[in-house]
Amino acid sequence: MKDKDTYKVTFFHPQATRIEAHKGRDLLSCAVEAGVHINSSCGGDGVCGRCKVIIKKGQVKTEPSGRISLKERRKGYVLACQTTVHSDVEVKVPPESRLDLDKISEQDAKLLRLKGMYSQAVDVEKGKRIIEEDLFKHSPLATKLYLELPPPDLGDTTSDLERLYRGVRKTSNIPILQTGLTNIKRLGRLFRESEWKVTVLLGKRNGTVEIVAVEPGDTSEKNFGIALDIGTTTVSGQLVNLNTKEILGTKATHNKQASFGSDVITRIVYASERDGLEKLHHAVIDNVNAIIEELVKEEKINLNDINGIMCAGNTTMLHLLLRVDPKFIRREPYVSTANFVPVIRAAETGIKVNPRGLLACVPGVSTYVGGDITAGVLACGLERADKLTMLIDVGTNGEIVLGNREWMVSCAASAGPAFEGSGVKCGMRATNGAIQRVEIDKSNKVKVSTIGNAKPRGICGSGYIDCLAELFRRGIIDRNGKFAKGKEFVLVPKKDAAVTRNIVITEADIDNLKRSKGAIYAACAVLLKKLKLDFKDIEQFYIAGGFGTYLDIDKAITIGLLPDLQRERFTFIGNSSLVGAREILLSYEAKTEAEEIAKKMTYIELSVEPSYMDEYVSALFFPHTDLSRFPTLQTKTR
Repeated sequence: MKDKDTYKVTFFHPQATRIEAHKGRDLLSCAVEAGVHINSSCGGDGVCGRCKVIIKKGQVKTEPSGRISLKERRKGYVLACQTTVHSDVEVKVPPESRLDLDKISEQDAKLLRLKGMYSQAVDVEKGKRIIEEDLFKHSPLATKLYLELPPPDLGDTTSDLERLYRGVRKTSNIPILQTGLTNIKRLGRLFRESEWKVTVLLGKRNGTVEIVAVEPGDTSEKNFGIALDIGTTTVSGQLVNLNTKEILGTKATHNKQASFGSDVITRIVYASERDGLEKLHHAVIDNVNAIIEELVKEEKINLNDINGIMCAGNTTMLHLLLRVDPKFIRREPYVSTANFVPVIRAAETGIKVNPRGLLACVPGVSTYVGGDITAGVLACGLERADKLTMLIDVGTNGEIVLGNREWMVSCAASAGPAFEGSGVKCGMRATNGAIQRVEIDKSNKVKVSTIGNAKPRGICGSGYIDCLAELFRRGIIDRNGKFAKGKEFVLVPKKDAAVTRNIVITEADIDNLKRSKGAIYAACAVLLKKLKLDFKDIEQFYIAGGFGTYLDIDKAITIGLLPDLQRERFTFIGNSSLVGAREILLSYEAKTEAEEIAKKMTYIELSVEPSYMDEYVSALFFPHTDLSRFPTLQTKTR
C-alpha cells in the first residue's frame, strides 16, 4: 500500500524517468536518485541558477529566486534545488539545464590514444604526435607468469608453497615474495588437479612482490590493466594490455559528482553532510565501473582479467575515490590525509574487476598539487629536461610546475571553473555540441565550430578563449572586457542552436573568465619572481587541461592567459594526467620516478605571497595592465 506522504515524481529528460519521493523532498535530490543529471554548479544552494526545470503538473512549494525571470515563472520554471514535492509531479528538464554525462566525442577519445612517453599534440585536430619514445623498462603493476612445476616425490618433499616460491624465483629475481592465506588454502588441490601447470599473478605492492592469485593452466595472455584520470570535470580511462603495452580502448565521461557541485570545495563541503561522502564516492565509482564495463565489452575481455588499475587525480578527487574524508583539505593548515597511498585491492573501493586485482594511485605533492600533476610532469618529461620548462595545467585550480632535471617547484591558483564551462551563462564541458572555435570577421559576422560538428549547445574552454580574443581583436570589447555597445554578444542565435535560447557571452561571463586567466598568469609570474627568473628564461611551455580537442596558443596569448613569447615555445599536450598514469601502470621504474617527482617538488603557497594580489590585479585586463609584457600586441591594443 502506498504511503500517503509518498508521491510519484516523473522527469522528462527528455525520456520519462519516475521515482517515488517523500513529501517535502527537493527536486534536485529526486533527480540525483533517479539518475537524471541536472546542472547544479553550487551543489544545491540556489545561487547558480543552473538547475531550472518546468513544472508540468502537480503541487510543489518553491522558494522565490532572482534567478527565475517573470517570463520564466509564468511558464512554470523553478529551481529544482529550491522546490519541494507536495503531490504527484511531472517535471520537464529543458535542454539548457541538462548535464550531459554521456561519453565524450570520438574526436576527444582519439586524442587520448597518445602512445609513447611524450605525447605532444601540436596539430590537435589530427592528434599528431611529434615525439614518441619509451623511456621506462616494461614492468607493469600486475604480471602473469606461467609455471610448469616439478611434482613432489620422496626425494623432493618441499611444501607446495615453497615449491611455488622456488618456481617463481627461477624466472625472476625477487628477494621478498609473499601471498595470502586464501591462496595457500587452495594450493594443494589446485596443483594436483592442474597437473602442476599453473599461472601466477604477481603484483608489485608496497616494496614487495605479492602472489596475488594462482590459476590452473596457462592464462598468461589474459592480463589487462586500466589507467584512470579522475578529473573534477571528466573521468577518463584506458584499457591496456599489460603484456604488450598496447592501448586497446579509451573512454571518457563527465564526472557524476558534478550533480553535487562543480568544484572541489563545494564537494568537500557536501562530503561533510550526512551521507555526502558516500554519495560522492559512489558517483565516481559508478563512472569508473561504467567506463571499464564498456571497454571490456568492446574488446570481449572478461572483467576478471583486469588485474591492475592506476589512478591519477587531484588530492580531493583521490580522497573521494577511496572514500577518505577530505574535510581537512579546506581547513587551516590545509593538510590531506594521504599524498602517498599504499597499493590496495581494487575491490576495497567498489571497482568491479578481478576481486584480487590491485589499485594504485599516483602520488601527490601537496593538498592542492595532486597526483594528476605528478603524472603530467612524468608525461611531458619535465623532470628529465635539461632546459628550463614550465607545465601549466588549466583547470578549476591552475597548477604550475617550473624546473628541469635538477629542481622543480610548484604552486596552485584558484582559477575557478570558468574555463571548464561553469560560472558562465552558456558554458558547458568539452563534449558534443560545445563551441570550441570562434572567428569574427570585420563586419562582426561570427563563424563557430563545435566538438563533433554537432549543433551548438554552449561554449567550452577553448571556445571562450577564442571568443575573448576575437572580441578584443575586433574592438567589440575594450581592455577591461566591457562592450562598446550592450551587455552581451550573440555567438549563435536561437534558431541555429540546439538549445532554446541564444548562445551568448555576457560582461559577467567576461569578468569570470578574466579572473580565471588573471589567476593563472599571476601564479606563473609570482613563481618566476620568487626564483628571480623571467618568462623569457623558460625555453619550453607545456599546456595541459580539459579544453577538448583544440587550443589556439596565439589567442591564449592575446587575452593574456599565456606570456607573449615565440609561439614555438608552447605545446598543448591535452590530458597529460592520463598519459602519465598509463606509463606508471606499465612500469615500476616509472612508478618509482613518479614518487621521486612528488618528493622532489617544492610547493609554494601563493596565499602567503605578498606579491600575488598585485600580480593578479594587474592581470585583470586584456592582455595585461603592463603592455610592455606583450610587445607583439602593443600596436593592436593602443
